[in-house]
Amino acid sequence: MLKKKSKTVAGTIFLYNPSMSPIGYDNNSQLSEQDFIYDGEYKELNFNDVMNIFSKSIREGYRGKLIEIKYLFNLNKANIEPTPILEELDADLDRYSSSQLTRYDKELNYQDYLNMRLNGKFVYFGSGHKYDRHHKEIIVYARNIATQAVKLGKDVYFTHDNNYDADECIDIAYFLSPLAAGKIREKRVNSFKDAFRTCPPTIQKLK
Repeated sequence: MLKKKSKTVAGTIFLYNPSMSPIGYDNNSQLSEQDFIYDGEYKELNFNDVMNIFSKSIREGYRGKLIEIKYLFNLNKANIEPTPILEELDADLDRYSSSQLTRYDKELNYQDYLNMRLNGKFVYFGSGHKYDRHHKEIIVYARNIATQAVKLGKDVYFTHDNNYDADECIDIAYFLSPLAAGKIREKRVNSFKDAFRTCPPTIQKLK
C-alpha cells in the first residue's frame, strides 16, 4: 500500500495486535464464514476504539502524511491476552529461530525484527506493558523490537508512568497502551493526544 501512495510516511505506531474487519463484516467469526471474498483490492476497515482515538488525536502537523501501523502480534482477534493464548505465543517465540513448526505462522504473525523495515523518522510504541513475567519469550521479543528500532536510527516515543523512568522503558519494553479501562482510561487517551500535539511526537509521563 505504501508503494502506491505519494504521501510522506511520518513514522510508525506499534500496537499489541489488530482487532479489525472490513466494513460490512465483523470479528465474531472468520471472514470466510461471512462469505467475504478477497479480490486483491484494498478494503476500508471498520474503526475500532484505538483508531477512533487516533483519528481525534493525530491531526495538525501530520496532514498529508501517512503513519504506518504495526503490531507485536498479527493475530486478528478481540482479545489475545488470556493465559492459554499467551502460552501458545510464548512457546512459538521460543521456537521462532529454529526449524521447528510454530502454532501460528512465523511470517504472518510475528515481526522478524532483525529484518524489520520501519518507514518514517519515528516509532511510537503503544504496544502495552502487561506481559506476564512467566512468559519470558514474549518480553524478550517485545524488547528486541524496541531495541532494533533504535538501531535503525528511529526516534522512539511512548507513554510511561511512575513505575519506570523513560530511559528504562526500552530495556524492559514498558510502553503504555493508548487504551485502558476504568478511571485511568481518560488519562491514557489524553497522554496519547499530548504525545501527538507535535510532529514528531514526544515521550509522555502519565499524569
